[in-house]
Amino acid sequence: MTREEYCSRIGEAIEAIDFQGEYVDHVRYGSGHINDTFLIRFQQVDGMMNKYILQRMNHEIFKNPDQLMRNICNVTAFLRGRIAETHGDVDRETMNVIDTKEGGSYYKDTIGAYWRAYLFIDDAISYDQVNKPEDFYESAVSFGRFQHLLKDFNADSLFETIPDFHNTPMRFKAFVKATEEDVCRRAAGVQKEIEFLLQREQVMKVCMEHLKTGKLPLRVTHNDTKMNNILIDKTTGKGVCVIDLDTVMPGLSIFDFGDSIRFGANTATEDETDLSKVSLNIELFEQFTKGFLVGCQGSLTETELDMLPMGALLMTLECGMRFLTDYLQGDHYFRIHREGHNLDRCRTQFTLVEDMEHKLDQMNRIVDRYR
Repeated sequence: MTREEYCSRIGEAIEAIDFQGEYVDHVRYGSGHINDTFLIRFQQVDGMMNKYILQRMNHEIFKNPDQLMRNICNVTAFLRGRIAETHGDVDRETMNVIDTKEGGSYYKDTIGAYWRAYLFIDDAISYDQVNKPEDFYESAVSFGRFQHLLKDFNADSLFETIPDFHNTPMRFKAFVKATEEDVCRRAAGVQKEIEFLLQREQVMKVCMEHLKTGKLPLRVTHNDTKMNNILIDKTTGKGVCVIDLDTVMPGLSIFDFGDSIRFGANTATEDETDLSKVSLNIELFEQFTKGFLVGCQGSLTETELDMLPMGALLMTLECGMRFLTDYLQGDHYFRIHREGHNLDRCRTQFTLVEDMEHKLDQMNRIVDRYR
């Protein structure tokens, strides 16, 4: 069934969810590729307009919508409590799920599509890329504050909606298997990239070993810490809210930090073919580090602080490995737009890893400056 066919029962969802007021209209909203998102308006008796976000969840990617929504509801309820304690705005500083008329957190329509709704956060904007260092800093403060607010939340109580999502050793095993099976006969042409990963097998084990021994604590992690998952106030320029909680799971704080660096502090795009353009922008790394630690408010352990740069390196290495694995298997997971697209992505990530390796001492000094 196509996405348009899955969205054909949107009227059912609008009727089933407990929106306040009289329905006015709805339009597609945002630039997300996974879920189908709509801005929907209802008018109150006094003429004021209520705005909501309505989403058709992609249950082909998130195969257990019930567990996903239980994670989101539990985390946002906890966040509302913490925000209220500090006299913050609970309607703007966290996502707020709108229940169905029957009291559920989502609605399953007659063709099997899953729908959910949130309060719309007005006068805020998200950016798909880093346009100004100040915005990157604000995203860092927001992601750090997310860690701080949830530091007392029992991460073990969350479902793993995508099992082993950032289990790098497991990702390495999948890569080795893809290399050995070589179903597309592509391995011979990427021996340099394969060797690059084989040489770094041991470093990929470090974080998960530290988790097993308790050196790194299990935390609530966002797992998709890109710029466009932070709403920034249009007037003040300050970070308002962390959004898109579909991948909220138990994990490591250094991976949330690292994925932001991988994406936001790269001097090139994720699929740049001119590798001379690819490097770690150390100034943006410093901006994000400073903001993240301001937001965390001292809630990270000494070991977590020590390993923030390693988190950036490992997330970049893991991402490149996933691109290479998908390339070897025939490009089934990541959407491609040209022949060899995943290989280009892989090479960009590996080039960034090499630059991070050269700059690791600088990265550690920056963390020490703000810890």
